[in-house]
Amino acid sequence: MHDMVSDAIVPAEFDDVVVWAAWLYYEEQLNQSEIAAQLGVSRATIVNYLQEARERGAVRIMMSAEVMARSTVARALAARFGLVEALVIPRNPADATQRLSALGAAGARQLERMISPGETICVSWGRTVLAVADAIALARPVEGLSVVQVTGSSMGKREFSSELCTAIMARNLGAISVNMHAPAVLSSAELCLALRNEPILKHQFDLIRQARTIVFGVGSLGPESTMRIADVATDAEIDAYAAIGAKAVLICRFLDAEGGQVTRDFDHRMMGIELSELRAIPRRLCVAGGPWKVDALRATLKGGFATHLVTDMETAEALLAS
Repeated sequence: MHDMVSDAIVPAEFDDVVVWAAWLYYEEQLNQSEIAAQLGVSRATIVNYLQEARERGAVRIMMSAEVMARSTVARALAARFGLVEALVIPRNPADATQRLSALGAAGARQLERMISPGETICVSWGRTVLAVADAIALARPVEGLSVVQVTGSSMGKREFSSELCTAIMARNLGAISVNMHAPAVLSSAELCLALRNEPILKHQFDLIRQARTIVFGVGSLGPESTMRIADVATDAEIDAYAAIGAKAVLICRFLDAEGGQVTRDFDHRMMGIELSELRAIPRRLCVAGGPWKVDALRATLKGGFATHLVTDMETAEALLAS
């Protein structure tokens, strides 16, 4: 039995007070107390009206088409590539800068959900990783975090260098920053091996092996490759990898189209995490997007190097289409 409401209060185009109350709530955005005051009934009565409107079918609550599409694609990605979780941001960012910013923000939110007190977080480098680090904004500090750099430093001091990505992420997480005190590329394999046995670097790799989480991006071998821009490797060296089937750069290591590692002598001079060490980290968050990265990202996912993925809708659909 409805509380008594004057017919004059309910507009003629509405069936009755229940539908009118639902209109005020869902379309006019009035709160329940405001509607109760307007109709001269209690707030509890308005709660009952809204429930009755849903039961009658006068109101149907649905997720937006965009949210549903993103959820469907994210679940399909996770199933296709054996991921624990995928997060897909809305389609078609206006330009590369906006795409990078959106990926960084989404990657930061995903990382914030994953971390727990006292853990060690490994961090790679590059524009996308830096965007994630910049976007971190914890509501409250997480105690006892350490952020560990996983590759050495390059000669080209870019704004997305490995040491800077590590330092900014540590600062924004309120964590201890552990930088790698060695060049990314050494002059010989013998020197690289000798340095790995130095106590300070042995400690660095011990920390990497203790980590529960790693954040990384994926690079292509094209002109826009961060390996080229940051002077980690020469154009000739990268072209040589491409010539023997490399399609992706994953934390300074090279992958073929199926996610297998492509190696040359250069690998033995590289100071940084090995792909076997990457695989041993339980939670591996890959943040990458853009049509120019589809082949590289597909190789990374086929190789099983990521457990969690953040990408954009355009890239996700391209990954699922092949």
